[in-house]
Amino acid sequence: MPRAQANEHRVSIMFKALVVDNRSGSVSAAVQDLDEPALPAGDVQVAVDYSSINYKDGLIVNGAGGLVKNYPHVPGIDFSGTVSKSAHAGFKQGDKVVLTGWRVGEVQWGGLAQRAAVNGNWLVSLPAGMTPRQAMAIGTAGLTAMLAVIALEAHGITPACGEVLVTGAAGGVGSVATAILARLGYQVVASTGRAEAHDYLQALGAHTIINRAPFAEPARRPLETERWAACIDSVGGNTLARVLAQTKYTGAVAAVGLAGGSKLEHTVIPFLLRGVNLLGIDSVMCPTPRRLAAWARLRSDLPADKLESMSVDARLDEVPRLAQAIVAGQVRGRVVVDVNR
Repeated sequence: MPRAQANEHRVSIMFKALVVDNRSGSVSAAVQDLDEPALPAGDVQVAVDYSSINYKDGLIVNGAGGLVKNYPHVPGIDFSGTVSKSAHAGFKQGDKVVLTGWRVGEVQWGGLAQRAAVNGNWLVSLPAGMTPRQAMAIGTAGLTAMLAVIALEAHGITPACGEVLVTGAAGGVGSVATAILARLGYQVVASTGRAEAHDYLQALGAHTIINRAPFAEPARRPLETERWAACIDSVGGNTLARVLAQTKYTGAVAAVGLAGGSKLEHTVIPFLLRGVNLLGIDSVMCPTPRRLAAWARLRSDLPADKLESMSVDARLDEVPRLAQAIVAGQVRGRVVVDVNR
């Protein structure tokens, strides 16, 4: 048989994927079998080993937030795996790679599947000494936490400055931030509403644990008693407003999330009278050099045993249930999805 004719009859590679669909306004998610031609355009194809579940994944799987415009859709803003095909100069077949962000899993099909196709410029090589599973135990949440720590350091925050507050401390970003800050010698105060998470947070290195409830109340005054040298905030809303009012002179708050709301009702007084700085942290479109620097720091500053203790494993078919749980604030730490289970 001529080669061209043989290629025409080549069997496509089949793979499993979590597919989110929207029929008549009703969003549903289920594992389906797809074939390779269904993949989006991309100059690198990856055989995915692991993905993870982040807050944004929870919103997407549940059809919340208006993040996905085109259905059917494969979510998953993170993945790690092995290059299976490449037309990109930076990667070849067999390379181990990691992807976080770039609106993959949101605008383009993502990593909650056994196969992915993406722009090779969005990939980074798996850091030396790190396994694909560890990379996804870190994922977008961990990368965001590390970028926040780096931003605080660049602002001049050191362990000698005083207490550093971590809000939403039992979540993915908060867990990683707590472990990193403790490893670096900071006095970490972890804010959580989960009494059952106290032992967990202490094991990650939290010096003090406080209840999140007071932060949920609207700020009474533009300035409150100074306490925090810095904060990594994944909650937003009233919590961020209260934190700003309590931050010390020339302190800094790294804002990384909005689990408690996107609206910030406050005045400019903390910025003008105390020189407080509000630092916005974006890991989605973060330039590659900054990503590489953050991954290098994660390898050195995030203890492997702490990462393991905050991570749990899940199957692809468990993602819809876990997506509901993470939006409801019921997921602790990091969920690593083995897409081949």
